[in-house]
Amino acid sequence: MPKTSAGLLLYRVIDGRLEVLLGHPGGPFWARKDDGAWSIPKGEYTDEDPWRAARREFSEELGLSVPDGPRIDLDPVKQAGGKVVTAFGVRGDLDVADATSNTFELEWPKGSGNVREYPEVDRVAWFPLSVARSKVLKGQLPLLDQLEQRVAALGPDGSRSR
Repeated sequence: MPKTSAGLLLYRVIDGRLEVLLGHPGGPFWARKDDGAWSIPKGEYTDEDPWRAARREFSEELGLSVPDGPRIDLDPVKQAGGKVVTAFGVRGDLDVADATSNTFELEWPKGSGNVREYPEVDRVAWFPLSVARSKVLKGQLPLLDQLEQRVAALGPDGSRSR
């Protein structure tokens, strides 16, 4: 059984341009990586509703509440390591200036005996979709494609047309 992860792909439409919210992973492995390192806020779950898990992980990783915007169910994607990511697009404009992540402990350098605490997400930012494509992990690119297609079907401002 593959590991499962659930997350939220928060989006907004500004002047007809789709933007998405991504987080940069904390810790020493990711410290000097930028392009291809960012991710949607997500985390593993087992016997939990994916929507509930995605909302919980978003709040834990950003320290912010999930906006109440409309939800778009995206098709799950399988990342290179085999993990299956279930994601939900949620429309909302969130100020991320006060975002604060939960933390994890890691021995670094490995084998040194020095255990340090790192934020799970060390930076959060809004990106136009064209920039997000170069920032996000390759395995999550299909989520951006799905979101773009589904938001385009909603109408020019990203809301349901009547």
